[in-house]
Amino acid sequence: MGLLDQIPEKGQLCGEIQIDKPINDLNGLGPIFPLLLDEDVSEVMVNGPKQVYCERKGKLVLTPVQFRDNEHVMKVIDKIVAPLGRRIDKSLPILDARLPDGSHVNAMIPHLALNEPTITIRKSSKYPRQIDDLINFGTVTKEMANFLDACVKARLNIFVSGGPGSGKTTTLNVLSNFIPEGERIVTIEDIAEIQLGQAYVISLETQPPANVEEGADSIHELVRNTLRMSPDRVIIGEVRGEEAFDILQSMNRGQGGLLATGHSKSPKDMIARLETMVRLSGVDLPIKAIREHIAKAIDVIIQQTRLKDGTRKIVNITEIRGMEDENIVLQDIFSFKQEGLNSEGKIIGQLISTGVRPKFYDRLMESGINIPASVFIDNEE
Repeated sequence: MGLLDQIPEKGQLCGEIQIDKPINDLNGLGPIFPLLLDEDVSEVMVNGPKQVYCERKGKLVLTPVQFRDNEHVMKVIDKIVAPLGRRIDKSLPILDARLPDGSHVNAMIPHLALNEPTITIRKSSKYPRQIDDLINFGTVTKEMANFLDACVKARLNIFVSGGPGSGKTTTLNVLSNFIPEGERIVTIEDIAEIQLGQAYVISLETQPPANVEEGADSIHELVRNTLRMSPDRVIIGEVRGEEAFDILQSMNRGQGGLLATGHSKSPKDMIARLETMVRLSGVDLPIKAIREHIAKAIDVIIQQTRLKDGTRKIVNITEIRGMEDENIVLQDIFSFKQEGLNSEGKIIGQLISTGVRPKFYDRLMESGINIPASVFIDNEE
């Protein structure tokens, strides 16, 4: 049984924790165990023995939880690591792994963590989010949800862009569940987090090096092998390196329906990062040729952001319309317009159409989902 498999379904609230020390120490997770019982807590962050935070309902909270000392934190790290068949020591001072329940754990120890060991656990959801959840959270509107459903079924190539903690993986998972049954789907991730309901899914996960001298099985290697597997769909947890050029080439050769995420602060920044990835891969192409590859390969960029009030929003759905001279032309189809704050400090705003009908509109209609042209009328007119 994995450590997190011992956690009951119900727990106490972060910030109202009654610490039962003997029970906490017996379960192997020490004083952070009550935080993981709280269903409203999505992430636990140990910044050292005396500073433990959690994210609860989108807000970062300093908890009353404390460890005795650095040795106590190290003891908990060792108990987390042991069932995984992994190790963390001076030769491998970073651990990035998936716990048996699917939660993502990251730990660092001195000398990389200069003074104190750290632990970050991002909890896996027992019930993967569905599109109705995103609508209820205000992440998307019903019109945007129908639009994205049609984009996936029409086999458009889509990137979900955003910063850390913005909800990219959740949105990627929701989009993935729009893929019709009967398609051969291959997922590629560093830490497997995508949870699909389809029957024909092959999940690939990179493997860390056994020691500092050995190389890891990288996303790049898995992408190259996946493209030889004749997949109907490829889903990539995060594109961040030399695999970018292989992906672009594959899409330009007719591999449609790719879904992927990337770290960036805007659709324009996502394009710039892809350019950089291709150039760093050693491909000897002029910048115009690289941009042409990107413009022909990618159809849509979804920009996701965690706002200051802790809410996560899709703030842009942007179409790549092609090239103009040597530049890629981007056009927002939907965007978030912030209007202010309410009395509770929550951001007031609305997701609106920009009034531009995408050039791939006919492909959307062929998907079998009716997208009325009125959806693309500027809401502010």
